[in-house]
Amino acid sequence: MTDIDAQFAKAHEEVQQLPERPGNLTLLRLYALYKQATRGDVQGDKPGFTDIVGKYKYDAWAALKGTAQDVAKQQYVELVESLKSGAAT
Repeated sequence: MTDIDAQFAKAHEEVQQLPERPGNLTLLRLYALYKQATRGDVQGDKPGFTDIVGKYKYDAWAALKGTAQDVAKQQYVELVESLKSGAAT
């Protein structure tokens, strides 16, 4: 396991133990970075207009298309660290 993989795994555990739930936009960013880091570019069809949450998740992930998985992992780690320090909400 590389250093970034270890940091990513640790950040994924820590994000679930945050004292406060992040705002919806931050949650979408976390979701998109996690999916990009673990699965790569967005896959599947975009959800229909009746699935609002699915559509937002899809769009957030699609916005990261072309981002390398290691870069997404690093951004995820940085975002979790900022949430832990209270810098982001």
